[in-house]
Amino acid sequence: MAFTFFFRDKHTLDLVQDHVIPVVSARRYIRIWDAGCANGSEPYSLAILIRENMGHFLFRNVNILASDINESFGNIIRDGIYSWEEVGRIPKDIFDKYFVPVRNKSDRYMLSKEIKNSVDFLHHDLLSLVPPKTGFCLIVCKNVLLHFSQQDQIKIIDMFYNTLEQDGYFVTEQTQKMPDVFNDKFKRIISNAQLFKKI
Repeated sequence: MAFTFFFRDKHTLDLVQDHVIPVVSARRYIRIWDAGCANGSEPYSLAILIRENMGHFLFRNVNILASDINESFGNIIRDGIYSWEEVGRIPKDIFDKYFVPVRNKSDRYMLSKEIKNSVDFLHHDLLSLVPPKTGFCLIVCKNVLLHFSQQDQIKIIDMFYNTLEQDGYFVTEQTQKMPDVFNDKFKRIISNAQLFKKI
C-alpha cells in the first residue's frame, strides 16, 4: 500500500467543498461512497470537511460508505486511530477539534466519535461490478482505477454511473482520464479536476 495521510489531495477536497457540498447539503440524507478507501484517511478527511461546512444536526444525516478489497483496513477505520505521520498535515485548528491523543500510546491519535460514526467500512471488490448500495450523491474513487485495464475501468465507471442518484457527482484522481464512452453520461464540472456530474 502506498503511504497515505489525511487531507492528502487538498485541491480535490477544496473543489468538493466548493462545488458539491453546497448542492447536497440541503438533502435529507447524504450518502457517499469512497471506493478503494485504504486505511480510511480519505473518507475521514471528507467527513471532517463536510462537518466543517455543516452543523451538528444536519451532519447526523451524512453516511460515508468506505469500501476496499483489503479487509484489514476495516479494523483501522473502525478504531479511528492514526499516527502523527498520517495526521500531522491537518491544519492545527481542525486537528485540535477532531483528534485526541490515545492514552498510553505515544504518537497515536483518535478521531472524535462524531466523525467515526459517519463512516462505515465494507469489504468490497470493484470487479464484482455489484454496488454495495445505490442512491449515492457522491462517489469518490481515487488511486484505484489506474490498477485496472481500460476495459475494466469502463465497466467500473458504468457501475458508478448507475449507482449514483440523478445529478450525483463522481470524482477521481487527476491522472485518470474519463473514457470518451461517457461523454453523454457525465459532465465535467471544472477544467482543472476530474470532478463530474451525472447527466
